[in-house]
Amino acid sequence: MSHFSEVNYVDLPAVFALSARYTDDPHPDKVNLTVGAYRNEAGKPWVLPVVKKAESMLAADDTLNKEYLSMGGLQSFTDAATRLVLGENSKVINEDRAVALQTLSGTGALHVAFQFIAQFYPGCKDIYVSNPSWGNHKLMIDRLPGVNFKQYTYYDPKTMGFDLEGMCRDLEQAHDGSVVVLHACAHNPTGIDPTKEQWLKIAEVCKKKNHFPILDLAYLGYASGNFDQDAASIRLFADRGFEFIVCQSFAKIMGLYCERIGCMIFVGQTARLLTSACHR
Repeated sequence: MSHFSEVNYVDLPAVFALSARYTDDPHPDKVNLTVGAYRNEAGKPWVLPVVKKAESMLAADDTLNKEYLSMGGLQSFTDAATRLVLGENSKVINEDRAVALQTLSGTGALHVAFQFIAQFYPGCKDIYVSNPSWGNHKLMIDRLPGVNFKQYTYYDPKTMGFDLEGMCRDLEQAHDGSVVVLHACAHNPTGIDPTKEQWLKIAEVCKKKNHFPILDLAYLGYASGNFDQDAASIRLFADRGFEFIVCQSFAKIMGLYCERIGCMIFVGQTARLLTSACHR
């Protein structure tokens, strides 16, 4: 008998199962609306011209090599990703209060963040996620020992809009020092984002309750077409002195789906604290 005979079969997530059915379907006029990815007029995968240009430049650069990177990844990449999110003139960056790690896309960044919370966060181990939210949030949290998956109100089906009152009520009722996962922009799956004034209210409640924010950033630029506008929610938390984590993906925004390019940015109170956290 196999050592693994007790391992149960797990069905594919619905979106991947449907995508597999699309691939197997012989119909000449089929259209794939499952996974959000760039396609050309013929429905074939499309690589952004700027990505092709960058790849050509890298291939022609004889100074590059395939040596091992540091444990934190490619620092020129993580530094650039941090500036992109926090801003070129960020006070947090100037005070050395941000550290970043290269990760396996946004999912990898979230996994590292949740693992860090489970092992080292001294506050409440309840992790609050919007209802509804991206399915992988629950899948990852449920697999971690010592943490509890919770939900806060987000979508109001009556108005088909954002329910600020419900969200703030739930965060107010949460234990002090809970972890709150926020979609920085282009909320998945509703596509509905808080206004600037509403973000201020959310930050106010989180500050009052001493909650720890994790900002999921998979769609920078998709909401407004402007990186700075879409990163405004994150910079708001930075300006108000929060400690927080940003989980950033470049899969969607650059079409780098199979490259698995991501970054986890940890903003803390002191540079010394960040060095300790990074080494963890």
